Amino acid sequence: MRHLFAIGEALIDFIPNQTDILLKDVEGFTRQVGGAPCNVAATVAKLGDQAEMVTQLGEDAFGDLIVSTLDEIGVGTKHVLRTSEAMTALAFVSLTASGARDFSFYRKPSADMLYDKVNIETLDVHADDIMHFCSVDLVESEMREAHQALIDTFHRVGGTVVFDPNVRLPLWDSPEACQQAIRQFIPQAHIVKISDEELEFVTGKSNEREALDWLFQGQVEAVVYTKGAEGATLYLADGTELSHGGFKVQPIDTTGAGDAFIGAFIARLLEEDKQSLSDLLKKNGEDMLRFSNYVASVVTTQYGAISSIPEREAVEAGLNKEQ
Repeated sequence: MRHLFAIGEALIDFIPNQTDILLKDVEGFTRQVGGAPCNVAATVAKLGDQAEMVTQLGEDAFGDLIVSTLDEIGVGTKHVLRTSEAMTALAFVSLTASGARDFSFYRKPSADMLYDKVNIETLDVHADDIMHFCSVDLVESEMREAHQALIDTFHRVGGTVVFDPNVRLPLWDSPEACQQAIRQFIPQAHIVKISDEELEFVTGKSNEREALDWLFQGQVEAVVYTKGAEGATLYLADGTELSHGGFKVQPIDTTGAGDAFIGAFIARLLEEDKQSLSDLLKKNGEDMLRFSNYVASVVTTQYGAISSIPEREAVEAGLNKEQ
């Protein structure tokens, strides 16, 4: 069976008990397991497919909570390491009335940043497998080197690499450092998922069409361009474009929606026999976008990233009602 290997941060999101208020004014929070790669792995598992989390946590209560949560969902945790050298990362979030977010991170350094690349050698990776990563753990650290080692492994065995930049500027010394790191890793991915809020920053181009074309470099075969409530478009290197307009809902918390989208997209990829990526996406891309948009839309109607991810039966039932 095909597996997802999601590498990067797993952390605790502190979601405010009040909305439409500045972070400094929030008086109470609810804790939720999060971190983009963790959310993606959880989405894949809750949709019934195989996912492994590759990260490192502190030897603390928050690390215990993350491991127990992933175990309960069905995400593989044998590659989740623990260390006493740093604590599990924390993120405090504030929400506007529309569900938009502002973050404050506590990770200088966090345990995930100290993950040693030598541990990548213990992963049993095959050509059928998929790797997913984001940019948060591409800051200068041991974990960045581990990302490169896993990418190299996937390239060597013929697996599929998915990159979602998931820009979080407060974690970087400068916007330029973030942009440079993302640009270094884009050509190494086969699929790039990027949002309309990130496109100009990543590419440096204000013209949408030019920016999307710029992303097709190196090994990139497909770009998944998400546009929030307006849905998403899939672009292939040969010029093929497939779109779905999304589902209209009343969002209360957009935390993890993008992660749920790409997690659902990856789940659909895992369910197909390994074949030409371009051929597969031409055949099933529009339906995969519809499926992923629906999962993401459901996530925005509840608080918390992982706890709001629907299971497969609920997704299928919801999509049947939409027909």
